[in-house]
Order: sequence, then structure tokens, then C-alpha cells
Amino acid sequence: MFSIIQFMVPAIFLLVFGIIIFSIIKGIGQWSNNNRQPVLSVKAKVVTKRTDTSSSSSMNDNQPIHSSSTFYHATFEVESGDRMELQISGSEFGLLAEGDVGKLTFQGTRYKNFEREF
Repeated sequence: MFSIIQFMVPAIFLLVFGIIIFSIIKGIGQWSNNNRQPVLSVKAKVVTKRTDTSSSSSMNDNQPIHSSSTFYHATFEVESGDRMELQISGSEFGLLAEGDVGKLTFQGTRYKNFEREF
């Protein structure tokens, strides 16, 4: 007799495995694309900053383990009026303030540096 569980367990496993493989391939593609882009430095203004936090929980030896990750982003507006959001480090996030003007250095979607003008 056929049971829905016999179908669902392998299907869910394949779906999760497929999502993981897709994410890895997408990440490698983005990394490769960034490496092919020139490193550019342009005058820019920090328009906004935001954080993105994710958390997870698991059990280890019947003890709950909680972990979280915080990702930092800044949106820059260049002289042409175009805006780009780039992921930055936590230390860079703390140094930037909305309204700062300076020279943004980036490569594709990869943030390199921001030198504030005084």
C-alpha cells in the first residue's frame, strides 16, 4: 500500500538539497561576476543604513544552542542619482552616518571602502 509519507520524505529532502545547491551556485556566480568587474571609485552620499539579523536554534546533547548573525548594509547615492545597497562590515557600519559624503570604492556588488570628505 502506498503512503503519502513514502513520497513526502524524499521529496522534501530533494527540495532542501536543491535549494542548498542552487544557493551555492548562485553565490559562486556572484563572486565570479564581481571579480570580472573593474574596481571603481566615485563620489557618493550615504543615504541610509540597515541591519538584517537571522537566528537559529538547535539541540546539542539535549542543550539548546542559539546562534544569530547580523548583516550590515548601507545605501549609497552617486552623483548621477543612482543608488546602490552594499553589504558592509560591522566596523564600517559603525563609522558611517547617514548624510556622509565621500569617495565610495566598490567592485560589482562588493564594497571596498568609503573615504569621508571633511
